[in-house]
Amino acid sequence: MQSLDMSSVDLRTVNETLQAAAKSQANATYEITNPRGSHAVAVGLDGPLSVTVKGSTGYYCAGMNKTASVRVVGSTGPGVAENMMSGEVVIEGDASQYAGATGHGGLLNIKGNASSRCGISMKGIDIVVHGNIGHMSAFMAQKGNLVVLGDAGDALGDSLYEARLFVRGSVKSLGADCIEKEMRSEHIDILKDLLDRAGADAKPEEFRRYGSARQLYNFKIDNVDAY
Repeated sequence: MQSLDMSSVDLRTVNETLQAAAKSQANATYEITNPRGSHAVAVGLDGPLSVTVKGSTGYYCAGMNKTASVRVVGSTGPGVAENMMSGEVVIEGDASQYAGATGHGGLLNIKGNASSRCGISMKGIDIVVHGNIGHMSAFMAQKGNLVVLGDAGDALGDSLYEARLFVRGSVKSLGADCIEKEMRSEHIDILKDLLDRAGADAKPEEFRRYGSARQLYNFKIDNVDAY
């Protein structure tokens, strides 16, 4: 394991080192210490790399991740794993706003709570939140799975497309065009796999599924107040 101490190595050098190692396909292991809430830590990794960040980070940690595995032993600011393409990002603490925004693939595993707009405009990413999520989560979510072991705030799934939302706890309110849907056997299988991958202590039968009512795909004058 190679160590990068951010009390003596600046952010640019840290990211350049990690990006070069990922690009070389070295499959190396790095540990980052003393992040001190720095923004954009471990961004743009494109290759088989394992990174552990010992401490909390600021916004856009592990953004644009591809193939790499990033673990934060702490909490993260807004936009963690933004535009993630593949790989895995694990947050041992809590995540701030719009975690996993626009993510195309991979697994974002949040062991604590996530704030508002978790999974906004998700495009194929899988997100598992072991705690609660805030309001407007999965807003305009297009594809992928959002799994919440706790409760969801206001306007869950507002204006979503074909993403699947699984919530074990209560939902304060559903957003425009989001409805509860039947939990069929194929959804149980999908959810079981995600819970296993995330190391979540829950049974898929305990969850409810939410999705699009498909009434906002095309403009209808009768729905003008919902747009």
